Amino acid sequence: MEAFAPGRVNLIGDHTDYTGGLVMPMAINMGTTVVGTRADNSEVRLRSAESEGEAVVPLNAGDPNAVEPPWARYVAGVVAVVNPAHGFSGRVSTTLPIGAGLSSSAALELAVALALGFAGSPLELAQACQRAEQVAGGVPCGIMDQLASAAGVEDHALLIDCGALTVTPVRMPDEAEVVVVNSGEARRLVDSAYAERRRSCEAAQAEIGPLARADTSAVGRITDPVVRARARHVVTENERVRAFAAALRARDLAECGALMAASHESLRTDFEVSTPRLDQLAAELNATAGVFGARLTGAGFGGCIVALTQPEALQVGWRVRAVSGARVVENTESHRRRGKRSA
Repeated sequence: MEAFAPGRVNLIGDHTDYTGGLVMPMAINMGTTVVGTRADNSEVRLRSAESEGEAVVPLNAGDPNAVEPPWARYVAGVVAVVNPAHGFSGRVSTTLPIGAGLSSSAALELAVALALGFAGSPLELAQACQRAEQVAGGVPCGIMDQLASAAGVEDHALLIDCGALTVTPVRMPDEAEVVVVNSGEARRLVDSAYAERRRSCEAAQAEIGPLARADTSAVGRITDPVVRARARHVVTENERVRAFAAALRARDLAECGALMAASHESLRTDFEVSTPRLDQLAAELNATAGVFGARLTGAGFGGCIVALTQPEALQVGWRVRAVSGARVVENTESHRRRGKRSA
């Protein structure tokens, strides 16, 4: 059995998913592969080519957050949610940088779930792996990462409504290139203020109702200045996602870039999830000829900058393209046997 799940880069729309708002990521041609075989025992056993230690997870494991090494907690979370009937033994490999904000944990979860036999729809797969990450890492994450990886469409970004759980593919123009530049600051959500930001959004919603349907006049009525700033980012970011999708359809890349720059500024000032290094890198890229716009991508607190550029405008970073979503890859041995039968 071989299963692959892509990472994702978010073009615009961060810290909006857990309030049912809008995001616009794309699944990328970097991802995680799980290869192995069903085992007649009561455990899942995986080794990683990139991370130390071995994941040994009993099918009836208790708290996934107590499993060691740390990367194995995501495997344990998937086992707890998927509840496979059989053990599994194999290996994990990835082309995603760990801790860079490109959803390496979500890619691992989806690849493990598919390898263990999960057979639901892309949305069901994303929901299961969202629960797995929440129980494994203790982070109250939204569904964007898992759904972007599960529902990817080749050559398309995904306009995702995280409230309605709908996915609308929007074709990426041929004249646009997406480049991801690593800041060098590793991002760990468990150690960050992610949960505090979510609590602020919940406080805002308790005061003015769902942020996905709020406007800036409603945000202005919020009494606490910090909560007001957090809500202002979410409401204006939803507006920027709508505008970005329209501009992308119109192939107005200059407008897309301006919206990305505005998104970074909102994340820096209102949501306060940027860092001096991310700010410096975004400013440098936004000032580079051929770059339409650049912004931090993901939850912040380190990680990467994503830039929308003309082809070959940047000689740094990873050029990424939109690919299809998580999938089971045909087993080579099965393919060989079938070929012999048909010869």
